[in-house]
Amino acid sequence: MSKKIRKPIKKEKDFSSKIVKILSQSANKPFNYKQMAAKLELDDTKSRNQIIKDLKILAAQKKIIETEPGKYLIKAVSQDYYEGTIDMTSRKTAYFICEEFEEDVFIPTNNLNRALDKDKVKVYVYNRRKGKRPEGEVIEVLERDKTEFVGVIDIQSNFAFVSTANPKMYTDIFIPKDKMDEAENGDVVLVKIEDWPKRADSPFGSVIRVLGKPGEHNTEIHAILAEYGLPADFPVEVEVFAQKIDTSIQESEIAKRRDMRDTLTFTIDPKDAKDFDDALSFKKLENGNFEIGIHIADVSYYLEEGTILDDEAYQRATSVYLVDRVVPMLPEVLSNFACSLRPNEEKYTFSAIFEVSPTSQVVNQWFGRTVIYSDQRFAYEEAQYIIETKDNTIPVDISITGESYVVSDEIVEATLKLDELAKILRKKRMQNGAISFDKVEVKFNLDAEGEPEGVYFKISKDANHLIEEFMLLANRKVAEYIGKQKKTFVYRIHDEPNEDKLIAMATVIAKFGYKIDFRNKEDISKSLNALMEEVNGKKEQNLIDTLAIRSMSKAKYSTENIGHYGLAFDYYSHFTSPIRRYPDVMVHRLLQYYLDGGASVDQETYETKCLHCSNMESLATNAERDSIKYMQVKYMQDHQDEEFLGVISGVTEWGIYVEIVSNKCEGMVRIREIKEDYYTFDEKQYALVGATSNSILQLGDEIYVKVKNADLVKKQLDFHFLRRAE
Repeated sequence: MSKKIRKPIKKEKDFSSKIVKILSQSANKPFNYKQMAAKLELDDTKSRNQIIKDLKILAAQKKIIETEPGKYLIKAVSQDYYEGTIDMTSRKTAYFICEEFEEDVFIPTNNLNRALDKDKVKVYVYNRRKGKRPEGEVIEVLERDKTEFVGVIDIQSNFAFVSTANPKMYTDIFIPKDKMDEAENGDVVLVKIEDWPKRADSPFGSVIRVLGKPGEHNTEIHAILAEYGLPADFPVEVEVFAQKIDTSIQESEIAKRRDMRDTLTFTIDPKDAKDFDDALSFKKLENGNFEIGIHIADVSYYLEEGTILDDEAYQRATSVYLVDRVVPMLPEVLSNFACSLRPNEEKYTFSAIFEVSPTSQVVNQWFGRTVIYSDQRFAYEEAQYIIETKDNTIPVDISITGESYVVSDEIVEATLKLDELAKILRKKRMQNGAISFDKVEVKFNLDAEGEPEGVYFKISKDANHLIEEFMLLANRKVAEYIGKQKKTFVYRIHDEPNEDKLIAMATVIAKFGYKIDFRNKEDISKSLNALMEEVNGKKEQNLIDTLAIRSMSKAKYSTENIGHYGLAFDYYSHFTSPIRRYPDVMVHRLLQYYLDGGASVDQETYETKCLHCSNMESLATNAERDSIKYMQVKYMQDHQDEEFLGVISGVTEWGIYVEIVSNKCEGMVRIREIKEDYYTFDEKQYALVGATSNSILQLGDEIYVKVKNADLVKKQLDFHFLRRAE
């Protein structure tokens, strides 16, 4: 059914918000009704009369002052005007986020005045009496967070509207006839907002790219990337530039580096990895200690500052890992070949080399450029097999070569010793207050067309922890080395958890019989670790893991070092993944510069770069999350006739969220769909309560559900409620 044809222009009921905005922008200049009408480009008698009326009302409300008969000035109470950010809800209202307010300021729909989600705005705040929730009105949009949106186009005879699936985008976008590109009715398109005329219901825009038909696999994946402004391909000129880079290993360059080619070296990565950022080397020393090298791809050797390749890498700031593909930060010639530490190849690396005692104490350290030769490539499963069995014959069923093969005794011995040392490092971290989040990751088995054939869960084991601990060691020691010199550096920081979120989490987990110790930050860490251990393997594990992670502050990049709460490190950086993270490239460059005796660099310049990288990381994370949701919906679309056991993972006034136990897919059962009783939401119990039976549906309850609707475009699942689990 086609959208009802609407005119994009509406008549203004009053001009109050416009008047306040104009007077605010010219705070010291009084206006009469004629000047105001001229500013508003209105010359009809009806509008002028309305302006006179609105001026009198605003003066009576004491929002403006009548300085002399018929002349008005904005009330000079500057503290009523604030700059901050809009946080839209899905109900067409918003909250104004501003550091000067402890609580967010509510913005009613009619006070948004064209502001969109995450826009930087100037807001007039009123209703600030004690006991009253502050409310506000957007006076001016200072800066749009984004102007490009993905949606479905509905073409009428002379114009079109594009509506998005984003619940926070409260308006559709008007597209004039000459700005539709080659879009056909119903296509998924990327549009750019170009203008929002006065008195227009909707912003005006143009189609800048046609993405395809809704529900098609490639359309939806490209739509996810486009929604977050992430590129799908490299510009041709960047690819050409990368192809021309000399990637051969030169004797003249080797001579400038520490030669580690004769030291036992190997990589441990996911089975399907194509780029290998890091390798470990191992050598027993005569004094009973061990020399352990953490060797990282020397991306900064190839990625020269000021080139179009470096500019592109910086703009991307990170690789994006979607369910069916990787959108790399660097072109394939570098990411999968020249920089990748592939087995049986010489590679340039940047290394952190430690002399470690049998009790995992770092006795000596060295940082610098090296050349290595990787003797072996392991998948995590193969390394885990060696750790668990001490066997050097890798069986066919876990071998990445497709056949059984024998590992040298030297590599087996190195793997077992590194595992032993990693476990000591991990134990020390936990004792120091680090928090262990081994959240289950949902993965998909995909066929050749990218269709989901099955779901499996990725769980960290000893082999994963082995690599993790030595990467953490390198990141920590590099940050500590520069941090103690008081020079500008790129840190990975993590603030203490949000206490309000922790208290909210404590209320929820109390329903399952768990609690958090709030006496101090060390006790919080210990009780969170104890909680993670206690819920492991239980039906509520994923729910509580998710709540715990949401209660944490977000880690980010900064030149201001406040330490890393979650890891319990005073100094921490990202040094170990320059193929996929631009901050690691910056760390390599700064480390080499300081090793060469360079003075501290400009902090403000690097803080700007840190902010950009943190923002891009957030966009990539959102895209990755959306791609998982999309694939979950697609998977469930093919299982619509099956019953599933689920756990109630959320309760709202409009229904319950249910997470399926077998595949972690989450969907909603609308309250009206539960036919066994008339249910209402009880906010105190955080549960649905039956009017007749007083039966309760609450967090953690197990129920059986069936797919009602699987919406690929909105990435939403709706379930039928079948029955409670016995």
